[in-house]
Amino acid sequence: MKQSLVLLCGLLCDEEFWTDIPQRLSSVADVSVVSFRGFSSIHAMAEHVLDVAPERFAIAGHSMGGRVALEVIRTASRRITALALLNTGVHAVRDGEPQSRAHLLRVARERGMPALAAEWLPPMMGSDMTRAAELMPRLTAMVERWTADAYADQINAMLHRPEALTVLPTIAVPTLLLSGSDDSWSPISQHESMRRRIPHATLFEIHGAGHMAPIERPEPVAVALREWLQRI
Repeated sequence: MKQSLVLLCGLLCDEEFWTDIPQRLSSVADVSVVSFRGFSSIHAMAEHVLDVAPERFAIAGHSMGGRVALEVIRTASRRITALALLNTGVHAVRDGEPQSRAHLLRVARERGMPALAAEWLPPMMGSDMTRAAELMPRLTAMVERWTADAYADQINAMLHRPEALTVLPTIAVPTLLLSGSDDSWSPISQHESMRRRIPHATLFEIHGAGHMAPIERPEPVAVALREWLQRI
């Protein structure tokens, strides 16, 4: 029997980000993708997921989407059959984070979304420069589909994100933690710290991937997700 799987997008990401994954999982899951245009809080994003998702479903969130997935668990854990957190974290707002996010928002407002993409995307990519160069037009076009105002909404959501650390010990469904070996934004060490707090969670490292692991290395990411779904 196929599982219902909902994939949650991260900051400035839409369905394009996950486009390589659903077909790879089609034999084991009915997959849908949720992005967060027009939302300015993590809680509102979580409520939107619950409004559009099946009654019972597995959930996988990337980056900001991982924060949304944890808020879904907090508010409606009975509806979740399994949880995957990809390239994400549970830490509170860090020193300097408001300033760095404000800088990028100024770039978006003053120079446009193409300039934001040019500054924001490259540091998130893994060490495979050939793959990064192949992906940059797709990722840039994805960022350009957003507006500076939509970006401001998502930054507001992240800067006012709910506390998530205490959610981890309450998770009682099969849980996958995944990150790239080259992810300096949400490193493997951060996911290992989360793994120690979640009962029976597993950790999967994607060699050579950065913060955008599902689009950088879709094949091993799909393998990890398939193994996770088979634990339900």
